[in-house]
Amino acid sequence: MKRKEQGPTGTVTRNVLIVDDEEDILELIELTLLRMGLEVERAMTVAQAIEKVKTGQFDLCLTDMRLPDGEGLQVVEFASQHVRDLPVAVITAHGNTENAVAALKAGAFDYLAKPVSLEQLRTLVKSALSLPQGGQPKTSSEQTLIGSSPIMQHVRDMIDKVARSEAPVHVTGESGSGKELAARLIHQKSVRRDKPFMPVNCGAIPENLMESEFFGYRKGAFTGAESDRDGFFQAAHGGTLFLDEVADLPLPMQVKLLRVIQEKKVRKVGSTQEEPVDVRIISATHQNLGECVEGGKFRHDLYYRLNVIELRMPALRDRREDVPVFANAILDRLVRSAPGTRPEIEAGAMKALQQYDFPGNVRELENILERALALCTNGKITEEDLQLTPPEIVERDAPPAGSNGKWPLQDYLDGVEKEAILEALEKTRYNRTAAAKLLGITFRSIRYRMERLGIE
Repeated sequence: MKRKEQGPTGTVTRNVLIVDDEEDILELIELTLLRMGLEVERAMTVAQAIEKVKTGQFDLCLTDMRLPDGEGLQVVEFASQHVRDLPVAVITAHGNTENAVAALKAGAFDYLAKPVSLEQLRTLVKSALSLPQGGQPKTSSEQTLIGSSPIMQHVRDMIDKVARSEAPVHVTGESGSGKELAARLIHQKSVRRDKPFMPVNCGAIPENLMESEFFGYRKGAFTGAESDRDGFFQAAHGGTLFLDEVADLPLPMQVKLLRVIQEKKVRKVGSTQEEPVDVRIISATHQNLGECVEGGKFRHDLYYRLNVIELRMPALRDRREDVPVFANAILDRLVRSAPGTRPEIEAGAMKALQQYDFPGNVRELENILERALALCTNGKITEEDLQLTPPEIVERDAPPAGSNGKWPLQDYLDGVEKEAILEALEKTRYNRTAAAKLLGITFRSIRYRMERLGIE
């Protein structure tokens, strides 16, 4: 079957294959799609569906999970392997989480639960038909995910792949490894790119405010609720909700979040009505979420729903060949926001950077270069300007296993830096310009560091 053209403008008709063995379901879905101006073909078995996918050209396939000769999962897997530009959505039995997650892991674009909501069906179809054909468009922020190492190329390939799906993605990696950047790129390459990207730091919201912050509230719901207010889910409607440090969510909130993900509806605090929300969830944490589940700190069922596709951001020490590219890009950015000429990083200094383990990853590299920029002279950044912590000092001072002290290293270094800044501020009666001079850094640098360390 070839795509047909309509009208004098040559508009291409969009074709949808629907696969189900129940006539009433087929009729309902076909009527809805025809009213959307789409062409529809039917199949009632796995074999028929695969044959039509082989010989036809479709823009979307909707398949039931249970079919007389197999499962809709087989259609998903066939399309994923042979027709990669064809999004396949599955229709699952109500409450069958396992089938939905299995389909998403196999490469399904999205899923619908029975009884099928026509509003959700129309939203899904519009999203699927908005997917770019013949490859992903370049995004303005793509160049910020730099590095030519094999591991970074794998990350970029994964981002391109998961951006074509609506499946929840869980981004893992150490602090400072670029988890939010990866989430933003997934959003920018997806069908949701023109809708909001809403980042939320789950660890920064007081527990007693979480429900109203996430779901919104009605006027009069509690003291101080003087008007209706939307929450994060409503603000992200149509787009992506990025839940950073999701492991910090308390258990009661985890239960509520799970229900919203499953039902795709939220109820504002003080309301008796639920309202539909259309968001894609991307979560992230530097903690091992599997270990949190084993320790009883995180619900297994929520972990199962969030961790459908895992994207691991590598540590900087795992891609040492990319360090020069990162260093020069960061230095270029720092110089653009400060007066003066751009210094060069001496060969010895660059070698020292490549040999350093970077416990704080790219964020630590930024701090190191910002400090070096303030210290360097004669247009050269030397190894001395970098002030890298010698590995042997860390090892010599390392506390016994299980004790508190200088581990994790980034927390220890942040503590030392904070103490030094506070001491300088006290000596200069909180004159930040004088404190910066005392510390040997720029005013811009001390302002940035105070903000990062939470110094008022």
